[in-house]
Amino acid sequence: MRRQTLTYEGLSVLMYKKEAAGVLNSVLGHVAFYCIDSRLPPLTSIVVGKNSGTPGDEIPVNPATLDADRERVYALDWYDVYPPTAKQLQLAHTEHKPVRA
Repeated sequence: MRRQTLTYEGLSVLMYKKEAAGVLNSVLGHVAFYCIDSRLPPLTSIVVGKNSGTPGDEIPVNPATLDADRERVYALDWYDVYPPTAKQLQLAHTEHKPVRA
């Protein structure tokens, strides 16, 4: 596995074939909360702003453990994790309130 971070811009190009500023916050929020509920490493910790180099303000990550969290993401064999359903992602998202900085 390649140990890399992705920018929001780069991920939007991969997902939507164009720069789609501002659309990933909700999508990644669903993933973040699913990871928390499923006791998985915070996959969203490897998606960062191109200027800040860190996840967005509303993504629930702890800045003090960000590097260790990324290492946990890189260490996990994600092919062994069964992908969540849309319903599971929605449930995880609705059970949490966005974290504000």
